[in-house]
Amino acid sequence: MGDMFRSEKMALCQLYVQPEAAYASIAELGEMGCVQFRDLNDQVNAFQRRYVSEVRRCDEMERRVRYIEGQLRKDDIKMPHLDAEEEPPAPNPREIIDLEAQLEKTENELHEMSSNSASLNANFRHMQELKSVLENTEGFFSSQEIMNLDSNRPMESDDPAATQSAAQRGQLSFVAGVIKLERFFSFERMLWRISRGNIFLRRSDISGLCEDDETGHPVLKTVFVAFFQGEQLKQRIKKVCVGYHAEVYPCPSSAAERAGMIKDVSMRIEDLKMVINQSADHRSRVLSSAANHLARWTIMVKKMKAIYHTLNYFNPDVTGKCLIGEGWVPVRDLPTVQQALSRGAKISESTIPAFMNVISTNEQPPTFTRTNKFTSGFQNLIDAYGMASYREVNPALYTCITFPFLFAVMFGDMGHALVLIAFAAFLIIKERQLASIKEEIFTIFFGGRYIILLMGLFSIYTGLIYNDVFSKSMNIFGSGWRNQYNTSTVTDHSTPYLTLRPNISNFKTYPVGVDPIWQLADNKIIFLNTFKMKLSIIFGVFHMIFGVCMSVVNFIHYKKYASIILEFVPQVLFLLLLFGYMVFMMFFKWVTYNDSSRDQSLSPGCAPSILILFINMMLFGHQEPLDGCKEYMFEGQDMIQTVFVIVAVICIPWMLLGKPLYIKATRPKQLPAPNQAAAPSGGHGHGHGDNEPMSEVYIQQAIHTIEYVLSTISHTASYLRLWALSLAHAQLSEVLWNMVFSNGFRFSNYTGCIAVFIVFGAWSVLTVGILVLIEGLSAFLHTLRLHWVEFMSKFYEGAGYAFAPFSFKQILEDDGEN
Repeated sequence: MGDMFRSEKMALCQLYVQPEAAYASIAELGEMGCVQFRDLNDQVNAFQRRYVSEVRRCDEMERRVRYIEGQLRKDDIKMPHLDAEEEPPAPNPREIIDLEAQLEKTENELHEMSSNSASLNANFRHMQELKSVLENTEGFFSSQEIMNLDSNRPMESDDPAATQSAAQRGQLSFVAGVIKLERFFSFERMLWRISRGNIFLRRSDISGLCEDDETGHPVLKTVFVAFFQGEQLKQRIKKVCVGYHAEVYPCPSSAAERAGMIKDVSMRIEDLKMVINQSADHRSRVLSSAANHLARWTIMVKKMKAIYHTLNYFNPDVTGKCLIGEGWVPVRDLPTVQQALSRGAKISESTIPAFMNVISTNEQPPTFTRTNKFTSGFQNLIDAYGMASYREVNPALYTCITFPFLFAVMFGDMGHALVLIAFAAFLIIKERQLASIKEEIFTIFFGGRYIILLMGLFSIYTGLIYNDVFSKSMNIFGSGWRNQYNTSTVTDHSTPYLTLRPNISNFKTYPVGVDPIWQLADNKIIFLNTFKMKLSIIFGVFHMIFGVCMSVVNFIHYKKYASIILEFVPQVLFLLLLFGYMVFMMFFKWVTYNDSSRDQSLSPGCAPSILILFINMMLFGHQEPLDGCKEYMFEGQDMIQTVFVIVAVICIPWMLLGKPLYIKATRPKQLPAPNQAAAPSGGHGHGHGDNEPMSEVYIQQAIHTIEYVLSTISHTASYLRLWALSLAHAQLSEVLWNMVFSNGFRFSNYTGCIAVFIVFGAWSVLTVGILVLIEGLSAFLHTLRLHWVEFMSKFYEGAGYAFAPFSFKQILEDDGEN
């Protein structure tokens, strides 16, 4: 946890690497994942860099890998999953040549098989359509007279008698083919128009679905035969067939010729089937072999491309015999980086070892917080608001406790908490198996599994304090109240209600939480309202005070000691003297006023309203007390309140003018160097640069002062959401019990068991869906707002940028998500 107090120290390093050892050294650094490289060639075009040809080679290999992967998906062949320990390292230069040759060979082989398969399938499809044409046109011709009806046989012009006979009765020709059924009716109208009705069209639908030549999808097709006269009309019909993508096939009019042709086509179809099956088997073997290696090929190509892309960030020295790179490295990882460079030089058998040099800079380093699987969820909540400035206090460390606690204040129910714990425990126990699931919504819940676990555990505690289990209370220690009335008084229906006075009926304090007798009280909601309302204000004020105090840590770290006097002191005084005093009055009222007091002014009936006292304090007003009561809770309270308000008002110009006047007074003595950058600000920071005009300084400080004063009031009221959601959750739980589950107890005998079983199912679904899921998400979002706005705004600047190291693991994870 010590690593999370603030971000790690970073160092800007220069790396000196020999060109022959550069590839292996960057590969080792990529495996370590602890260097964020800077682009030293940002002014150079991407196509003019040193390793652009290698990057293009990697792009080509990546394209081939995608092509092979597409062929695998096309044939529904799944690649075996590689575990993290099975991932191959980046290939060395010798392996790159072999990998490139293997990918080229596999791609060419698949290309050839795909083209051959497309040709065979097209031929097979045409043979099937031809067979359908020959079979379905059987009824279109007369078996007794041929009448020269042959689409492929020209007229014999050597016989004058035949020519004269044909001329007398007219030569009748035909065209046969296959067309999509959806296009046939438009095709028929078009033929009718171009022939002016001088055409006779017949069709016969092909049974079953046929494969579309263009899309490959199954479609309905039909066989057509068009009878006509004249060569000119025949050419027109063929042009229409081309326009409608209708396939025209030869079809003899003689039954004997058709039978012979059908037999020949059937034999060719069987031959094609055999060849297609053999080609499919060969393709399957090639793809299965490629699938076994494709995952490793993919990782190797991605790592190789990332290495050359990173090497393009390096600059050659003047002699060209050394590559110089720069990058941010966590100080703790400097020995690791040096070891990785040494390993890279050893692998490449370089005679000159690579070395690293830490350089000083005024540039703001990136922010890096080392986390584990438990703390990463809480850190992600903070980073979603804004990346912390370099070495700024990290709120995630305290959020690990305050976040689940404030959630539990709103969600406090032991029964519902057990549901959360069970769900979180399942995610944690099965985290190895569930980590591979990449579904977006599930990934969010899985990443926050430890947050859900802590929210459930804290809700167990608050549920115990509220004594609330599915809207029912537990009588573990025995109630501290006793009945002071006799039986006749209790059973008298004319008495609307009975009052139990604490000094008579209360004989002990319930050890832990709320006494279960409040479950039966008519004023239960009134009591819990006041209890939870005051509790939410108390937690809110302490939470905000803690946030303001955290700004001191930032001021000390950034050596802004004047800000402690000029910002922290007036801020914390303003908060303590107003709302801290209000919290004090709550505790004083609880301790002082009780039913056992003999002084009437200290009885519960004389207890003043904290809200009215606070309003009168701010307005310097007064309120006449009841007879026998006092306006104030203790002597001298009026004078103390007046002093507190005056000091709080003085704090406003203190915050408004203190820092600008200090900057104005010290500016001539602290002129920065020309190239010196302003130190990062912290603690609700908004640091003012030394070169900034004083008018800007006054305006910014005025904005921050107004923001703090107004937000102190609004943020205190904002914590009332703890009371509101806690009350709403308890009431919804009680409504579900009374309106749903209790109905199952109205039946007797065996019907009651069945009714309870059915009603329990409905009640449990509504409980999990509404009270656990929806109410839980609502409480989660409200808790997130309390941390982002009410807590972190007191000290957190969030103006940094994240540390993004060159890491193979991160590159592969990002590619997997995309």
